[in-house]
Amino acid sequence: MGLPVPDSRTDNSLPAAWPRLAATGVDSEFLAWFAERTTATHCRTDRIPLTDLRGWSFDDATGNLRHESGRFFVVEGLQVRTSYGQVPEWSQPIINQPEIGFLGLLVKEVDGVLHCLVQAKMEPGNVNPVQLAPTIQATRSNYTRVHRGSSTRYLDYFLHPQGRRVLVDVLQSEQGSWFHRKRNRNIVIQVTEDVPVAEDHHWLSLGEIGRLLRVDGLVNMDTRTVLSCLPLTALYDRAAGRCERAPTALTRSLTAEDGACHDLSDVLSWFTHAKSRYEMATNRIPLNQVRGWHRTRDEIAHDEGRHFSIIGVSVHASSREVISWDQPILYPKGQGVVAFLIKSIGGVAHLLVQARFQAGLVDGIEMGPTVQCHRDNYPLGPPRFLDEVLNAPAERILFDTVLPEEGGRFYHAANRYMLVEVDDDFPVGVPEDFCWVTRRQLIELLRHSYYLNVEARSLMACLQSL
Repeated sequence: MGLPVPDSRTDNSLPAAWPRLAATGVDSEFLAWFAERTTATHCRTDRIPLTDLRGWSFDDATGNLRHESGRFFVVEGLQVRTSYGQVPEWSQPIINQPEIGFLGLLVKEVDGVLHCLVQAKMEPGNVNPVQLAPTIQATRSNYTRVHRGSSTRYLDYFLHPQGRRVLVDVLQSEQGSWFHRKRNRNIVIQVTEDVPVAEDHHWLSLGEIGRLLRVDGLVNMDTRTVLSCLPLTALYDRAAGRCERAPTALTRSLTAEDGACHDLSDVLSWFTHAKSRYEMATNRIPLNQVRGWHRTRDEIAHDEGRHFSIIGVSVHASSREVISWDQPILYPKGQGVVAFLIKSIGGVAHLLVQARFQAGLVDGIEMGPTVQCHRDNYPLGPPRFLDEVLNAPAERILFDTVLPEEGGRFYHAANRYMLVEVDDDFPVGVPEDFCWVTRRQLIELLRHSYYLNVEARSLMACLQSL
């Protein structure tokens, strides 16, 4: 028996979080624009059997689910063996999308304040169908128009940035438990000239985006990962002389070049040791060789009803390059918790990162948040520090918002993102898979690929709202 059918929605209504959005203090022009784009975007996502997907089929030999063009992505199997964590061996379905796409943001200074050109974008898996996305968000198959749809606006700024300042240009991973070695090019281009603003796009300041990050289901994952890579240390250092407020532990964590309890070289040594300490072996296998999962005409599901399922959807959208298509989509079981514990050490805020193994990551391990889990997926007991996060007193919770994951490949995927301050009694000494680092150190690492996973990068963006 398949999963319950997700609600089919024709969404041209404002999201349930609209009152909270209206209370953020962003300008009325943005609120009017977002309301207009939401009501103007007609979209519908219906669940259909996997066997009825137009353009998709199961391979007779492997059981892999692939598109007739050979592009976009493939649902296949992954075999995992590792000495990390509670489960030493398993197999699972996984999305293999080897293309490197663009997550691009145009930015411009207006009266000394950095503004970002965001778009109101619909994705088939979004809870609130219209979310705030980067200027462009496109796979190679999309922007090379394999789907025979319309072209990607603003693409030329990122393909040919000559003469403009490139603030960020780095490959970063995506969800390593669901994607096999998926990477995207996170790129930020600073412009000085006037840029034509399409009807789906709007300029917002960094401060406004920070306030909007506190609205459930509004700022999408792709915007968050690009924002996390911004060189905020340079921006804050330049603005320090204009700041009249006394620095806090969090601002010192961003601006102070000293005060970290570990040198960056020591952090890198800790991280390299963590990556080499564990045995990790992953192999792509045919989908029909995955153990502990079963396939029906409606879904590919775990035998015990855990983790996620692969379902089929038919999509109709008025605001996309193609207005109608079918696709498989990953449907997670429940909502996860993603959190950083933050401790002031010597007057400088430190974040507790974890060397986190995820089978689909290019290098196996990246730095993740203190806690990153779906509790039901831990049969031998909750992960470390989950109780400290969930039982934190309200005055120590600095950020607590349900934020969406990537809506193009995942259906209604969302996590509760939290930033939790611990008291002076919380130990500085932590288990060997964990390390205290400053914001400045993490921003330095974000100049490079594959240090911070996408969940940690989302939380780094959330820090900008404080």
